[in-house]
Amino acid sequence: MTEATEPLLKLAAIDIGSNAVRCQISNVFKYEQHTLFKRVEYIRYPMRLGEDVFASGIISKKKSEKFIKLLHALKLLLEVHEVQDYMVCATSAMRSATNAPEIIQEVHKKLGMDIQVIDGTTEADLINMVIRQQLDDKNYLHIDVGGGSTEFNIYVNRMKVASRSFEQGSIRHMQGDESQEMWTAMQEWVTEKAKLHHVSRAIGTGGNINKIYDMARKTGGKPIFKKQIEEVVDHIASLSMEERVKVLLLNADRADVIVPAAEIYLSAMKWAHIESMLVPQVGLKDGMLQALLERHQEGIHHHFKIDF
Repeated sequence: MTEATEPLLKLAAIDIGSNAVRCQISNVFKYEQHTLFKRVEYIRYPMRLGEDVFASGIISKKKSEKFIKLLHALKLLLEVHEVQDYMVCATSAMRSATNAPEIIQEVHKKLGMDIQVIDGTTEADLINMVIRQQLDDKNYLHIDVGGGSTEFNIYVNRMKVASRSFEQGSIRHMQGDESQEMWTAMQEWVTEKAKLHHVSRAIGTGGNINKIYDMARKTGGKPIFKKQIEEVVDHIASLSMEERVKVLLLNADRADVIVPAAEIYLSAMKWAHIESMLVPQVGLKDGMLQALLERHQEGIHHHFKIDF
C-alpha cells in the first residue's frame, strides 16, 4: 500500500451480547476532513449466554469453556490482522450472571484480555456515538433491543435529551422472563417522553430489526414503516422453526428470537404513535470503535492495547 492508502489505525471491537458475540475489525482512514471506518473482518458467533443466565442466573461450565475458546480464537485473529487497539464489552447476560467475575478473571489470566461489563447507560452512550451521525432535525425515539435488555433514547435536534434502560430483551421476552410491571414501566416511559418531546420518527438498532429491514427489501437510508415491519413479522410467525431456518435461511439463533424482539419494537412504536423507523444498521460495536478512535485522537494509550 502507498502512504496515501495506508490506514491511520486498525481497531477491533468485541461485543459480548446475550444472544451472540460479535467481533469487528476496521481500518480507519482519513479523507479530506472526514474519518472513515472500513470493515475488514466481521464475525458473529451465537454464544447464547442469555439462555443460561436468564434461566439459572449463571453461565454454565460448558458454555464458559466454549466462551473462553472463542475469545482465544478472536485474540489470534486480532494478532493476525495486526490490530493496534481493541475493546471488549459485555452487556446484559454478563451483568446478570452471578459467576461473571470468575469467568472474567479466568479470561484475563489465560488470555490477558480485559472484559468491561458495561451498564445499560454506558451501552446506550456508546451506541449514541454513532446514532447521532444518522439523525436530522426531526425528533426521534431510538429503540435498541438486545437479547437481555432494551435501551430507549429520545433525540431532539441531534441531542439526546432522555434515556432509559430496561432489563428486558428478545431472549428474556421469548422465555417469558418478564413482569407485567416491567412492561408497564416501559410503556409509561415511552408514552410520556414521546409526547413530551413531540417525537415523530423511530430509529432502530439491533440484529433483529436489521434482519427485518433486509427482509422487507429496504435500501439504506430509506425508512421502514410500521405496517411493513408487521407484514414481515406476521410472515415469520406463520412459519415453523424449521421453515424459518430452511426457507427464510435465518440463523437458528435468530429464528426463535426475531418475533419476540419485533414485539418490543412494534410496541414502542405504538406507544409513541410513530409510523416509520430508520434502520442505520449500526450498533454497539460501531460505538466501541468510535470510542477507541476518540481516545487515540486524544493521545490516550489505555489498557486495552494488545501486547503480542
